[in-house]
Amino acid sequence: MRPRIARTALAFTGSRSRSGARLAPVTSLLIGVVLIQPHASERQIRFVNVAADWGIDFTHENGASPDKIMVETFGSGVAAFDYDNDGWVDLFFANGANLSKGTPSPGNVLYRNTGNRRFVDVTRQAGVAGNGRFATGVAVGDIDNDGFLDLYVGGYGGGLLYRNNGDGSFTNVTTRAGVAGEGWISSAGFFDFNRDGHLDLYVARYLDYDVRRDPYCGYRKEGYRMYCDPRNFDGVPDLLYRNSGDGTFVDVSAAAGIANPAGKGLGVAFGDVNNDGWPDIYVANDLLRNFLYVNNGDGTFTDATYAAGVGYDENGKPQAGMGAEIADYDGDGRLDIFVTNFSEELNELYRNAGDLVFEDTTRAAGLESAWRYLGFGTKLFDANNDGTLDIHVTNGHVIDNIARYSPTLSYKQTDQLFLNRGGGRFLDASAEAGPAFRIEHVGRGSAVADLDNDGHLDIVVANAGAAPIVMHNDGRTRQHWLRVVARGKVSNRFGVGARVAVESGGRAQVREIGAAGSYLSASDLRLHVGLGRNESVDRLIIQWSSGRRQTLERITGNQQIVLDEQDAR
Repeated sequence: MRPRIARTALAFTGSRSRSGARLAPVTSLLIGVVLIQPHASERQIRFVNVAADWGIDFTHENGASPDKIMVETFGSGVAAFDYDNDGWVDLFFANGANLSKGTPSPGNVLYRNTGNRRFVDVTRQAGVAGNGRFATGVAVGDIDNDGFLDLYVGGYGGGLLYRNNGDGSFTNVTTRAGVAGEGWISSAGFFDFNRDGHLDLYVARYLDYDVRRDPYCGYRKEGYRMYCDPRNFDGVPDLLYRNSGDGTFVDVSAAAGIANPAGKGLGVAFGDVNNDGWPDIYVANDLLRNFLYVNNGDGTFTDATYAAGVGYDENGKPQAGMGAEIADYDGDGRLDIFVTNFSEELNELYRNAGDLVFEDTTRAAGLESAWRYLGFGTKLFDANNDGTLDIHVTNGHVIDNIARYSPTLSYKQTDQLFLNRGGGRFLDASAEAGPAFRIEHVGRGSAVADLDNDGHLDIVVANAGAAPIVMHNDGRTRQHWLRVVARGKVSNRFGVGARVAVESGGRAQVREIGAAGSYLSASDLRLHVGLGRNESVDRLIIQWSSGRRQTLERITGNQQIVLDEQDAR
C-alpha cells in the first residue's frame, strides 16, 4: 500500500538564531505529557528475510584468508536512501576485497527500488562501483543542497565522495572536494555542526595499520592463528571536514578539537544531547574510552566524556565499542546514548539525566542477554509502531575460529530485538521476532527504512563474507504511524539535525532527523514516528537547525507529510 503524501505549510512560532544563542528546546512546549504504556497484545511482530525474493543478490567479499589480515574482520556497511527521488528507498552495499591475494574488490552495488518489492542493480549506470579498495563505511547527505542525496564511501586507504547528478548517475568529486582522507576509515556521517545550512562530514578512523606488516597473533599451532587485538596498534585521529558551500571541504579536525590521536573509532552518531540547539558527536572506540564531543557553538568541541560518564562500562573499564546511536528511548525529551560492544561485554545504554550527566542503565533496562553476543550495527527505531523506540543489534564475532578458544562462543550469531516496555525497560523479543532473527550469520553494518512504504520499518543487515539479510516487517501489530519528510530552505535541504516533537494521545516523542549512526551505515532520512492506537497527531513541532520553529496541529496518521521550511513566516 502506498501512503498518502501531504505537503503542509506550517505556522512560524519560534525565533530564528544562527549566532550561537541558546534556543528553547522543543520539549519545553510539551510539558506535562503523560507516557502511556502499550498493551501486551500490541507487541506482536514478525520479520522475514526477503533479500533473494526482492532481487538482492549481492555477496560481500571479505577476503578471509589463513593470513588473518585484520581488515578481513571489518565487514562493510549499507545505505538506505532514495537516490532518484521517486519516493522509494534504494539500497547501496559497500564491498570488501581480498587483500591477502592483492585482488581488487568485486565492487560496491547500488540497487534501485522499483516500488513493487523488487530491486534492480543499477551500479554500472550510477558509476559507484568504487576504486577496487576494501570499502567500509557509508554516509549519505545532500552536500550541495540541490535536492539529491550524495554518497561518501570510506575504505581501507581512504574515502570516495560521489556527487549525485540527479539523472541516475554519480560523479566522483573526491579530489576537488578534498575529502579523500587516508588510512583505515571506518564509519562516517554528514551533519551540520556549525548550522550554516551546509552539511559537514565526520570521518572516524580505526588503526595505524599496514596489511603488509601484519603480525602473527594467537597460538603457534595449526588452526589457532587468530586476528590480532587492536591494542597491538596505535590509534589515529578522526577527521572533521567543514563544507565551504562551493563544492569543497576544509579539514578543521585540529581546530575543532576532535583530532585525538589515540582514537580507534568504529561507530559515530550525532545528536543534541544537552538541548542547546547544536549537534554533538559520540564516537564508539575499540578497547579505548569512547568520545563525547559537545558542540560549543563557535566551531569547536569540548571532550566531555569523563564528566558525562559515557566513556566506560559500569566498572570504569573501556570496552570494544562498535556501533553507536543517539536517541530518546525513555520519552523524557533528552537524547540518550547506546553503544554495542564485544562478546562477554554488555551493550551499554546511557540514560541522559540532564546537565550533561548520563547514568549507565544497561542492567536496569534489561539488556543483559547481549552478554555472549558481539554486537555491531544497531538502530533505535519503532519496530511495532507503538510510540516507543526499540533496539535492534546485529551480531557476529570477529574471530572465525573463536570456538577453539572459547566453546561457549560462536563466529556466526543471530540478531537481537529488544522491545521497549516503557518505564525504561526492554524485553528481549528476539525469539519471537520472526524467522529473520533465527538466521546465524556474521553481521556488521545495519540500516533501517520502510522499503515497501507500508508504514512499517524494515531492517537491512550487511554481513561479512556473505549475502545481506533484508528483514521485512510484516506489520502484524497494525498500529498507526506518521512519516515526516523535511525540506530545508535556510537549513540544509533534507533537514538533517532538525528536532521534531510529536504529541499524540497523551504521549510525547522527540526525534532528530539524520541518517548517521549504527556501524558503517546510513538509514532512511525520512522520519518515522509510531502512534500506537492513536489515529492522529495532536501537535507536531519542528525546530530547524536554522532556529526556525513551526507547529502543526491535528494531523491524520498513516500518511507521509512534507514539511517545508520556506513556508515559515
